[in-house]
Amino acid sequence: MNPPSSAPSFLLLYVANPPASAAFYAGLLGAPIVESSPNFAMLPLAGGLMLGLWAKHDVAPAASLTGGGAEIGFAEASDEAVRARHADWAARGLSIIQEPVKMDFGFTFTAADPDGHRLRVFAPGAQ
Repeated sequence: MNPPSSAPSFLLLYVANPPASAAFYAGLLGAPIVESSPNFAMLPLAGGLMLGLWAKHDVAPAASLTGGGAEIGFAEASDEAVRARHADWAARGLSIIQEPVKMDFGFTFTAADPDGHRLRVFAPGAQ
């Protein structure tokens, strides 16, 4: 089944250093860098979605908000998987901005990439 033509194909993050951010995400996600220049880098994500990393000084029109104004979510199957990902990311040196905690939607923690973009890992709670 083909996705509708209106399906998003890119997730763009505004970053200070696209090659450095690409290396960060390649290591974190195990995804190859398929394009890299001083002002832009790109990695493939699941389902054909692409992650674009654009130099924030080069974005036109200029962005009024960067890093921290939204989240990229990573669903896990269990609380134990969330704890394991937390331990892995903490060992990699990611900034953990919320330690693992039970919230109304499930068990979660939040990290930040080098530009302050939030990365939330969660195991959905019982509905």
